Amino acid sequence: MKKRIKRISTIFLLTAICCLLSTVVYAERIKDIARFEGVRENKLIGYGLIVGLDGTGDKGRAAVQGIINMLTRMGVTLSTSDLSTKSIASVIVTATLPPFAKPGMKLDALVSTIGDAKSIQGGTLLLTPLKGPDGNIYGLAQGPVSIGGFAAEGEGASTQKNHPTAGKIPDGIMIEKEPLFTLGNGKDIRLFLRKPDFTTADNISRKINTELNGLYASAVDPSSVVMKIPEQYAGNIVRFITMIEKLKVEMDTVAKVIINERTGTVIIGNQVKISPVAIAHGSLAIEIRERPEVSQPLPFSPKGSQTTVVPRTGISVTEQKASLVEIAGVTLGEVVRALNTLGVSPRDLISILQALKASGALKAELEII
Repeated sequence: MKKRIKRISTIFLLTAICCLLSTVVYAERIKDIARFEGVRENKLIGYGLIVGLDGTGDKGRAAVQGIINMLTRMGVTLSTSDLSTKSIASVIVTATLPPFAKPGMKLDALVSTIGDAKSIQGGTLLLTPLKGPDGNIYGLAQGPVSIGGFAAEGEGASTQKNHPTAGKIPDGIMIEKEPLFTLGNGKDIRLFLRKPDFTTADNISRKINTELNGLYASAVDPSSVVMKIPEQYAGNIVRFITMIEKLKVEMDTVAKVIINERTGTVIIGNQVKISPVAIAHGSLAIEIRERPEVSQPLPFSPKGSQTTVVPRTGISVTEQKASLVEIAGVTLGEVVRALNTLGVSPRDLISILQALKASGALKAELEII
């Protein structure tokens, strides 16, 4: 009885919270929902070699040939037979160059094998140039590789944790060149929304114009807003961007219900509505029990009689009675209260929501992930 009272109290509390939240207007900082033109990341990639492996490197000759070519440029002459093929691995090195990266800054490097190496544990990446999409070198990577796991094997068994053929080099990249970027043209600057929306873009332009007390911003499309730089910020665009980023704007979201059938998770958005509809939902439970019974021969039974095991199977079928329940909801709190009256599990709720969408009563987009 106490557990039931506690459960009812918890449902009532969650419903009350949803009712309160449904009446609150949410405002987000422009910094969190948009970015300025020119403020973006760049991808780097390079081909490298890892040495010092304990017999877990590539079996082919490609990695060895790369080492020989490097040593030749350093004035050392060797042949392919002079090096162990299993102590070297060919890898691809990748990294993400943050906005406004300056020479001397350090980044983490991600290393992944491209050959048949079994593990790069304990290896060291040799100096590797990293190039951008334009073909220019923006960083140099080098250092010991950390795979965050292990791999071991014997003749009859093997064990592994994480992926021993991919690893990371913390602060293993040194930035050598600053990428080109454009932060406005001196007269105006554009703002890009992370999630395009007509209403949100218009709200941003209105908020900026109100703050600057003039017509400085206009929404061009659902994903961008163009702003004229006021005269007082002409020589200090950083201060202008800082002021804009701090402004809070009301966001308009699409009515959406997200369902994860693998985990039974249901997420209902604030704009979701349900038209008046009656629902009857029941479930069928079939339980099968097997109990083995031993049958022994009676005394003085004929020769050759044996003890046997006879299975006894019991089947019970239970079908819950379902009654029609009327549900409807205009706000998030009303929708939660209406669905709670059904008293169903999350997986049953998924079936009900799909049926509501098919009937047209669910006024929202249904997304299954």
